[in-house]
Amino acid sequence: MQRIDIAKDLSFSRLVYGMWRIGESDTAPAAVEAKIEACLAQGITTMDNADIYGGYTAEAVLGGALKASPSLRDRIEIVTKCGIVAPVGRHQAARVKHYDTSAAHIRASVEASLKDMATDHVDLLLIHRPDPMIDPEETGRVLDDLVAEGKIRAAGVSNFRPHDFTLLQSNMETWLATNQIELGLLATDAFTDGDLAFLQERKLPVMAWSPLGGGRLFAEEGKPLRAALEAIGKRFGVDASAVAIAWLLKHPAKILPVLGTNNLDRIGAISDAEKVELDRQDWFALFETARGYDVP
Repeated sequence: MQRIDIAKDLSFSRLVYGMWRIGESDTAPAAVEAKIEACLAQGITTMDNADIYGGYTAEAVLGGALKASPSLRDRIEIVTKCGIVAPVGRHQAARVKHYDTSAAHIRASVEASLKDMATDHVDLLLIHRPDPMIDPEETGRVLDDLVAEGKIRAAGVSNFRPHDFTLLQSNMETWLATNQIELGLLATDAFTDGDLAFLQERKLPVMAWSPLGGGRLFAEEGKPLRAALEAIGKRFGVDASAVAIAWLLKHPAKILPVLGTNNLDRIGAISDAEKVELDRQDWFALFETARGYDVP
């Protein structure tokens, strides 16, 4: 499994296991450990989580497995996110869903994440959404402090536009490590609207959430694209999902697809994407099919 440098002395597996729905299946520590081991068997060492996943329960699900098998922690990298306050779980008293990037909230979120996940540090903390009320000096300072304290090894963002990114970065000493954005054959805007180019210009790796469109690829709307993917997949003995992920891996932007499933067989097949070698014409054929029109 290829590895991508994220920050000083920190690298991630090119393919990332997403834990958005980890609480929707068997949450027993042994069951969660089996999913992690299925990832590790392929060289997938990076686990993507967030405080809000599962109504603020997904981190504790991962933590249960780490408590039961402490040696797992040294074999994985943990990504988590903070900044969204929804009126459920630990934030059920909130009157309205909102964003909070204040120093107090970020610090409290990190402390809760460390406790829930039974660890003394997070490898990468992402601000989950751009906050229209952000105080960039305050947010930047607390992220720098958390890195200096060793509670997080690196900081980054998720769903930020370039202007949001530069605003926060201009108030930090630590370099933001990545932006996790929606990216895939059913979400191609970033390839042409400047979002991807912005990160490439800065030589920053890109994390791609929902690279299979949250299952839409396998619904009726994805039928033409799925047929094109399956045709290519036959050449390599893989399914349409593997080709869709290989399409992202082909791009020179060092994209790290985040893939979430609770099915052990599908987890075991995540690395099938590495078996696919697309050429430039394959890439554009899928790009055009996905968008519904030829490039000009």
